[in-house]
Amino acid sequence: MIRALAISVALACAMASLVGCSRQGNTVDMTPLPTIASPPFICDHIPLKAVELATGVQAPLTQGSFDLSAADGYGDGWCGAYQTSGDRKKVLEVVLVASGTPGHVEEEVNQGAKRLPAIISGAEGFYSKKENEQASAVAVLIRDKAMLVVDVRQGADGRDHEADAAALMKLIAPKLITDKSAPTPSPKDTKGT
Repeated sequence: MIRALAISVALACAMASLVGCSRQGNTVDMTPLPTIASPPFICDHIPLKAVELATGVQAPLTQGSFDLSAADGYGDGWCGAYQTSGDRKKVLEVVLVASGTPGHVEEEVNQGAKRLPAIISGAEGFYSKKENEQASAVAVLIRDKAMLVVDVRQGADGRDHEADAAALMKLIAPKLITDKSAPTPSPKDTKGT
């Protein structure tokens, strides 16, 4: 009886190691996201290669557009990237709205989010894992009323989803945050000239 149990356990271990070996071929592409936005783009502004790396979905289905002249010049729009099979789950969403409030960044940082590095003049932002969700992260950048959100809803297995959300923000924010939201230079002191 003990011998039969030992053989069963040995066979189970052997099968488990074979399954483990067969999965080694599915390696994660750990290539960093591009640092320069180059074509092809989805929704006219988001580099396809960055989306594929961050989500693990090759040639995702996409929907949406941006109108950078809308909302009094602050821009407005969204873009979604979806799986190409099964239930076609949304894996990435990028949203641009004219409803940013600078205090929002401080609230999130105080609750544990990480501050984004400087990306564009006068903007501040944060990035973090999404609570209670695996393989997802969000990055938000606000300048004046313009708010850009990068929501990695389903990141590629094994990648740093927070880093990908922040890198994607750094890549697309200069294209989507318009000059309308740029800080106005303060008047120079002309006394004594």
